[in-house]
Amino acid sequence: MVLPPRLARRLGSTRTWIALGVLAPVGMLLVSALMLLDLRRDAWDKAEQTSQNLLQVIERDIARNVEVIDLSLRAVVDNLRVPGVEALSPEMRQLVLFDRAATARDIGVMLVLDENGDSVIDANAVPARKANYADRDYFQAHKARADIGLHISKPLVSRLTGARMVVLSRRLAKPDGSFGGIVLGTLQLAYFSRLFDRIGLGQGGAINLYLRDGARLMRHPYDEADIGVNIVGAPTFERFVREGRGSFVATSVRDGVERHFAFTQVGDLPLVLNVALATADIEAGWRAKAAVITAVVVVLCGLTACLSLLFGRELRRRAEMQAELAQMSLTDALTGLPNRRRFEGTFEHAWKSARRTGKPLSLLVVDADHFKRYNDLHGHAVGDAVLKGLARCLSASVHRPDDLVARVGGEEFVVLLPDTDESGAERVADKVHAAVASLSVEAGRIEPGTVTVSVGLATETGVAFERAGAQYEAADAALYEAKATGRNRTCVARRAPAPHPLGEAA
Repeated sequence: MVLPPRLARRLGSTRTWIALGVLAPVGMLLVSALMLLDLRRDAWDKAEQTSQNLLQVIERDIARNVEVIDLSLRAVVDNLRVPGVEALSPEMRQLVLFDRAATARDIGVMLVLDENGDSVIDANAVPARKANYADRDYFQAHKARADIGLHISKPLVSRLTGARMVVLSRRLAKPDGSFGGIVLGTLQLAYFSRLFDRIGLGQGGAINLYLRDGARLMRHPYDEADIGVNIVGAPTFERFVREGRGSFVATSVRDGVERHFAFTQVGDLPLVLNVALATADIEAGWRAKAAVITAVVVVLCGLTACLSLLFGRELRRRAEMQAELAQMSLTDALTGLPNRRRFEGTFEHAWKSARRTGKPLSLLVVDADHFKRYNDLHGHAVGDAVLKGLARCLSASVHRPDDLVARVGGEEFVVLLPDTDESGAERVADKVHAAVASLSVEAGRIEPGTVTVSVGLATETGVAFERAGAQYEAADAALYEAKATGRNRTCVARRAPAPHPLGEAA
């Protein structure tokens, strides 16, 4: 496929390849950054899903166990209202009031307390183990209010077993509606520990269970100092209570660790559960992948940039070499002057411009007189030195930027003078003769005045010559006339002569 010239030039430009070499790594970095952001988002999505799944499992387990205990408490409340229960023997009454749930692993004790707080019925002993609970908050709460329903206490130490527990209780009413005591069941904190310990949350993860008043019932990992601590007023807890369910990222008031908090209310109970994953743990896997991917991409980008710079430098060197070769193709190797090829292109353009604008264009054809003698007498090295000297003399005779001095072959030179009439060209020719007259060549012991040149001059005035070649032929014919009439002089072409073959003038 052939590319458009403009596109081909751009693709061949060193700057284009260097720019591509920079843009390609930048593009790779941007793509890698987007990919890493996507991986990070996946890590957070996975953490969110994991937290919600854990919340659901834990919430259901806690709600089910609380429901089992509450059903047992409701059964006791209802059965105590049945006529004749009070008249049963203690053993029979125990069987009637308490079902098999009272002996479950995580249920500590189940008691019926009278209006004074004394234990009167015990699910685990007949007669009931004697203890008074009138000073407990849950007892006072039921005594003060009849509409509490199921009450869940703060963490306590059982007076009967010495174990850490939470008390679930319901109010008992006398036939007249007055306070008649409470029935309670205890849920050991060991239950929460076993439930939470089965869950792996990472080094900075945590599970917390709170009462709605801010009291912490349990925390995983377990720390005795955390149990019973009230965090009401903490920004995180206030958000738990206000929103009921959801997730957010915040810094923990307990240890200052930034965590992702997923939270929910446990059923319709006054309990708040949250699963907190440390953001460092969430991103740990992603950071490891990001480090590897970043390292690989940086290395690849560095290699790409280096290779692009090397390629660009090579293109630049090639361009410089091509420019140098192009310059060499237009330069005479011996004298450093423009060669025939350069002269012909410049002359053709200048002649057409002169014909179009009507401005004069003068051409001097300069040839060294008796040049063959220098080669024969002194050798080619001296002959070359003479040619170099002539090149310097001719160059010193013109000063305008558009004037051109060129060597067109052997000992023949040309001086192209745009916007110069015949008289101006004759003055330049006089300068040439004067400069050459001062030329000396030390290597051949050639004194000043020894080397001379003959000059042929032709001027285009817009109508003189029908083509550029005709003007050159006219100047060349004038050169032959100068040679024929004694050399070391300038002859001016008066009209366009017939074509004359270019050759060496002796």
